[in-house]
Amino acid sequence: MLQLAIANKLYSSWSLRPWMVMRAFDIPFEETVIALKQTDTKERIAKVSPSGKVPVLIDGDIQVWESLAIIEYLAEKFPAKAIWPKDVKARAHARAISNEMHGGFQALRQACSMNLAKRFVTPLLTDDLTGNIARVEEIWRETRASFGQGGPYLYGALTAADAMFAPVITRFDTYQIPVAAETQAYMDAILRHPAFLLWKAEALKEPWTITEYEAGHTAVATLR
Repeated sequence: MLQLAIANKLYSSWSLRPWMVMRAFDIPFEETVIALKQTDTKERIAKVSPSGKVPVLIDGDIQVWESLAIIEYLAEKFPAKAIWPKDVKARAHARAISNEMHGGFQALRQACSMNLAKRFVTPLLTDDLTGNIARVEEIWRETRASFGQGGPYLYGALTAADAMFAPVITRFDTYQIPVAAETQAYMDAILRHPAFLLWKAEALKEPWTITEYEAGHTAVATLR
């Protein structure tokens, strides 16, 4: 059976992406959670990941690290699952925006780290952060307009692109980022998806808290 090593569900945006794909598309796997910031964290990760980071997928003697690479491997291994859109134009577009998400939006990542256990006061909306937020909304709006007929997700049915953006949705929610009504409607669809709800429920049961990830933010609610 496939093995997926991930970090804390409360905080690991990279781990959420392939995990959500595997759950949403009913791909059987066993998971191992390696908690961050523990005395044995580096040692445990080094045993399974050449990069020293998680997530990492293990399929027999094959190791695949980096969330987007894992998703591409799964799409090749399970071609009938339609992990990417079936239409060639939509599929090319989905890969493009997923790669943009994978490599960009640094201001958003730095200002709003993923944290499913808290809700914070909206941080200072700097020009860089505002630009990142606007670009994300633009991607979602234009994708939904071009390809989203037939369902509430970016390409109608759920695809890998939705999983790639799922952590951003949690950030917008956690930090109460002001968004357009159509953005909120798309966010709500992801936040209600059974795979995400399972991830969040399991995250809120975790025993680990990393307070340094909350530095500089004012919490207005604790969800566990």
